[in-house]
Amino acid sequence: MKNKYFLLRHGESLKNVKNFESCWPEKIKCPLTKKGRKEIGVASKRLKTKKINLIFTSDLLRAKQTAEIIGKALNLEPKLDKRLREINIGILNGRPIDEIGKFWDREGKLSPLQYYQKRFKLAVPRGETYSEVEKRLSDFIKETNKKYKGKNILIVSHQRPLTLLQKIVHDYNLKKFVKIIMEKKEIKIGELRKL
Repeated sequence: MKNKYFLLRHGESLKNVKNFESCWPEKIKCPLTKKGRKEIGVASKRLKTKKINLIFTSDLLRAKQTAEIIGKALNLEPKLDKRLREINIGILNGRPIDEIGKFWDREGKLSPLQYYQKRFKLAVPRGETYSEVEKRLSDFIKETNKKYKGKNILIVSHQRPLTLLQKIVHDYNLKKFVKIIMEKKEIKIGELRKL
């Protein structure tokens, strides 16, 4: 890696409070909540010590608002990048979160490993697979590494895309990826991590 990367999951948003899925196109606008803005205010103070040179963000509202708060605190203009978007869940966009898993495991009989194997290969109608998300994230990180050198770069995105980005960069196999999810070690709302 030619740069230092920091990951930031957006702050708490309407989708987190109301417990529904929101990808793109954004059927329901999901702005940051008051709590979410406070979380990002705390993160911006931590980021001041990291000497961030560039901010790249998903263009979904909750991530964009997060990046704008950070950008203002660091005097940087965030760059929107569609490749950092939430996973597109097609026809399930806007549905309650507990309905999402039923598309891949209607009977609830798959092991976590089997379930995520399906997620890498099978997309919801008008959605995308995890493999497709990995491809766009891989393209983003390769392009960024080619274009910049010696920079401290902040990436603002969503939980699962950030976990997939870590999988790519650290070359995790599927078992390691699933273990991170099952042990609830994915990046939390408003959390900052070094990649």
